[in-house]
Amino acid sequence: MGRELRKEVIVGAPLSEVWRAWTTDAGAVTFFAPAAHIEAREGGAYELFFMLEAPEGSRGSEGCTVLGLEPERRLVVSWNFPPTLPTIRGEHTRVQVDVEPIDDDHTKVSVVQMGWREGDDWDQGFAYFDRAWALVLARLDHRFEAGPIDWNDPYTPAADEGR
Repeated sequence: MGRELRKEVIVGAPLSEVWRAWTTDAGAVTFFAPAAHIEAREGGAYELFFMLEAPEGSRGSEGCTVLGLEPERRLVVSWNFPPTLPTIRGEHTRVQVDVEPIDDDHTKVSVVQMGWREGDDWDQGFAYFDRAWALVLARLDHRFEAGPIDWNDPYTPAADEGR
């Protein structure tokens, strides 16, 4: 099975709203990144742009795609590494996002990142995404509690709030 990175959160929002947050440009910019290009279909783009001023190819998840989609249940995408890890930037893992209703107003979100290889760079990537997915899920939760993220002053949870 190999190494997997797992994170989860229960969000105070209905399943359909949480699903739209993950699968539309308008939803993703409320918690995930300042800009997005998402085509919610198998083979469609799943690109999030974190560094808008960076050169093309270094702005975020450019070139990542939707590998699988089960509406309001599961999203699977290819995922690249940040430019800070140039030796593996072009490599990809798989990220699976599962959403499950808890009740009418709460949704459990689980993120699993799979496809890790061995090596120091991959270990650095694992550590990077261990922190990054905790932040993404904290921002998702915050988005539904307090409103969309202000990318000019983004919400950053306290270090001890890790999930």
